[in-house]
Amino acid sequence: MLPRQEYIDSLIRFRDKPLIKIVTGIRRCGKRTLFEQFQEYLRKDGVPDGQILNLNFEYGGMSPDTKACNTCGNIKTGKQLYDYIKDKLLPGVKLYIFFNEMQLIEDYLKTLFGLSMKKDCDIYVTSPNTHLICGEQAALFSGRYVEIKMFPLSFKEYVSMFPNDENIDCLYANYVQSSALPYVSQLPDSRDRTRYLQGIFDAIVLKDMVTRRRFPDLLMLQRFARFIFENIGNTCSINSIAEAMAMDGSESSEGRKFSVHTVESYLKSLTDSFIFYKIGRFDIKGKQYLKTGDKYYASDIGLLCTLLELERFNFEKLDGSDCVGGGAVLENIVFLELLRRGYEVYIGKTGSAEIDFVAIGDSGTEYYQVASTVLSADGSALKRELAPLKAISDHNPKYLLTMDSAPLKSHNGIKQMNVLNWLLMI
Repeated sequence: MLPRQEYIDSLIRFRDKPLIKIVTGIRRCGKRTLFEQFQEYLRKDGVPDGQILNLNFEYGGMSPDTKACNTCGNIKTGKQLYDYIKDKLLPGVKLYIFFNEMQLIEDYLKTLFGLSMKKDCDIYVTSPNTHLICGEQAALFSGRYVEIKMFPLSFKEYVSMFPNDENIDCLYANYVQSSALPYVSQLPDSRDRTRYLQGIFDAIVLKDMVTRRRFPDLLMLQRFARFIFENIGNTCSINSIAEAMAMDGSESSEGRKFSVHTVESYLKSLTDSFIFYKIGRFDIKGKQYLKTGDKYYASDIGLLCTLLELERFNFEKLDGSDCVGGGAVLENIVFLELLRRGYEVYIGKTGSAEIDFVAIGDSGTEYYQVASTVLSADGSALKRELAPLKAISDHNPKYLLTMDSAPLKSHNGIKQMNVLNWLLMI
C-alpha cells in the first residue's frame, strides 16, 4: 500500500481542528485508503480503536468488512446515523469519525451539520464529486470545512513503486499508457485494466450523473464524454461543442439533439465528478480573467485510453504526433502536476500569443510552455516555443518543459528543463 504522505500530512495538520475535513477526488483515486492510513497513524499516536469510527455506506448500508469499520446495522437515514453516533460520544473524549459515501444517506447534510457542532467530534468525509462544497451546501458549511483535493498518483509516486527500475523513460511510458489510479498497478493484464477502468467510468456516470442529476440517456452522455476526451487541451466553448456534436449527428435514442443547455449540464456534471478539469484563460498584460476560450483536461489518461478504446495509446489521435508523451497528453500531465502542487492554473494570453499555463501560487506567478520536443535542424521549433514566453514583460519565472534529454538550459532567463526531471522534483 503506497503511503500518500502529502495527503496524510494535510490530515495531520487539520487534526482536532473544529473543521470538517472533506477529501475530494475522482472515484478510486485512493480516498478510502488514505483514511485507513491516517487511522493507522492515529493508532500509533495512542488513539484507541474505540475512538475511531469508520462508516462506509458504499453498498447501501454500513459495511463491516475491515477491522477499522464499526458495524452499525443498516442505517438509511440521517436521524438513524445521528442517534447511532450520539450513543458513542463520551464527555471529554475525542471521537474520530470517518464517512465514506455519506451522500447515500437520506438527509445526511443535516446530520453532518449537527455533528460538526459537537466539540468532541473530529469529522473526515470523502466526496467523489463537488456536491458537498458547492451551492447551498457550501453556504451551510461556510467556515466549517476544509477541502483536501486528492488526485490519482503523480509520476513521482508512480516511480516510487518501482525502486529497482531506473529506466525513467520506460516508467513514464507505462504511466501514460496504463493509469494513475492506484489499484491499476496491481493489474498487469491490459484487458483487466480496461475492464476495471470501464467499471470506474460506468460507476461515475451511473452514481454521480444519471442517478443524482437524472440524465435520461446514458448512451448520449457516454458519447459526449468521448468527445471531450478526444479534445483535451483544445479550446472549447459551449456553442462550439454543441455545434460539433450536432455536425457529428449525435442525438439521443429519442432523437434529441445536443443543445447548449445540454452541453452546459453535461460539462458541469463531468467536472463536478472530477473526470475532467476545466481551465480558463488569463490575460497576462491586462491582469484579468477572460470569459471565453476554456480548455478541459482529463483527471486520468488511463480513462481516456479506455473510453477511446485504445489498447495502446496512439498520440496521433490527439495531436498528430507519434511521440510518447507528446502534445496534449504531456500538457495534461503537467497541468495535473501543477494542481497537485497547489497552484491555480490558467491558460495565458499575451497579445496574440498563448502560454500553455499560468501557475499562480503562494510564492507568486510562474509561466510554463510544454512541448514534446524542440529539436529541429533549423531551430524553428525552439524559437516557436520560446516566443510566447519572451512576449511576457514581467520578471516572473518562465519554464520550457520538453521530453528532450538535453541538460538544463537558460534562454535569456527562460529555463528549459526535461519534463520528467521536473515531474520528479519536490
